[in-house]
Amino acid sequence: METNLPLTGIFPDWPQHAARLAGAVRDLPAEALAMRAFPDQLPIWGLAAHVAGMRVYWLCGVCGEPGADATPFPASLSGLGWEDDEDHPRTADELAWALDSTWGVVASCLQRWSLQDLQVTVERTRAGGRELHTRASILNRMFTHDAFHAGEISQLLGGHGFAGIDLWRPAEDR
Repeated sequence: METNLPLTGIFPDWPQHAARLAGAVRDLPAEALAMRAFPDQLPIWGLAAHVAGMRVYWLCGVCGEPGADATPFPASLSGLGWEDDEDHPRTADELAWALDSTWGVVASCLQRWSLQDLQVTVERTRAGGRELHTRASILNRMFTHDAFHAGEISQLLGGHGFAGIDLWRPAEDR
């Protein structure tokens, strides 16, 4: 088995999922971006920004990969990102840029990393504790995290008369 091939073959649908999530929020009006399931949960704009911020947090902040400076989250481990600041709602343009630019970081890793690289372990320190994570576990976390929040956004959109997000529709049906 060839172990130096890029990981793009392992995650062939992730680019499509990322594009559909970004596309779903790209043209939404502010009223739609402000929709939330419950008062104590994030609005659509917060969910989309959270997805974008998480990508950079794990890949740039924890794994040390380059690219954070080309995103809205250059200080990826500082906790000073705008994704969780509910006092400053983000626009569709800001969210599309955040999702597109952070997808660039993910895509770069998938292109450069190989099967062998998945076993590389990185350390994360938080709340005084030390955690070890393989790159494989981080990519699995990120892929499912993107899909989970895309599902939340899709339900909110569909429940309010907007088109939902179909991550799995074949690309040729666009």
